[in-house]
Amino acid sequence: MSTTRLHRALSSDHQPAPPSALSAVLTLGWRAILKIKHVPFQLFDVMVFPIMMTVLFTYLFGGALAGSSADYLQFLLPGIVVQTVMFLTVYTGVGLNTDIQRGLFDRFRSLPIWQPAPIVGALMGDLMRYSLAALVVVVVGLVLGFRPGAGVPGVLLAVALMLVFASAVSWIWIIVGFLVRTPESVMTTSFLLLFPLTFVSNIFVDPATMPGWLQTVVALNPVTHLTTASRGLMHGGVAAGDVAWVLVASVLVTAVFAPLAMRMYYRER
Repeated sequence: MSTTRLHRALSSDHQPAPPSALSAVLTLGWRAILKIKHVPFQLFDVMVFPIMMTVLFTYLFGGALAGSSADYLQFLLPGIVVQTVMFLTVYTGVGLNTDIQRGLFDRFRSLPIWQPAPIVGALMGDLMRYSLAALVVVVVGLVLGFRPGAGVPGVLLAVALMLVFASAVSWIWIIVGFLVRTPESVMTTSFLLLFPLTFVSNIFVDPATMPGWLQTVVALNPVTHLTTASRGLMHGGVAAGDVAWVLVASVLVTAVFAPLAMRMYYRER
């Protein structure tokens, strides 16, 4: 190609239109989903643990805790789904921190796209990850004998409520992803928060069997309200107060941590 023709091609007045905000978010969300295909360990290490917990608690402790393994499974499984989704939220921060360490974050910021798209897209992709994990755990529960009284609609509503709360919690891990140096540090930090939240709750046992002071702590735990609401939605007889509590908590967490995360995002630029 001659110099004249090359100059004419490069100096053309026709410029492609930049992608819309929705297009950028969907593209980067699809990228987050593709990570599951290329790094299946991100699902494997989080999902194997709850499946093991379901099987072990159901058949080792179910008889002692609820009189029979079958009855305990009906109580346990909604909580295990909550625990699974909660533990998966940390991968939002892990993925962000990994992109920062590899220089991809700077590359995204240099592109002519809606600037929050990398974060919003990652959150959308993670919602698909949470949904897939919840589906797998529910299917395992059905194989073991779990029978939700409210049927498929109740399970879908419970999972939807979990996704709302998980999307709010994900903003916390975005902030952690900005603050720490390595993805491993994000994971370590998550253990300090998620283990107390999920184990000091009503996921595994009825709080009525706990000491009074511990019952108070469990009652203040947002995971307790999410688990209670999810059980009610799956089995019927949900308490509107628990659902409202989860929704309000999700709004408050998002209102506090989302602006902080976006401020840190723009400060990195």
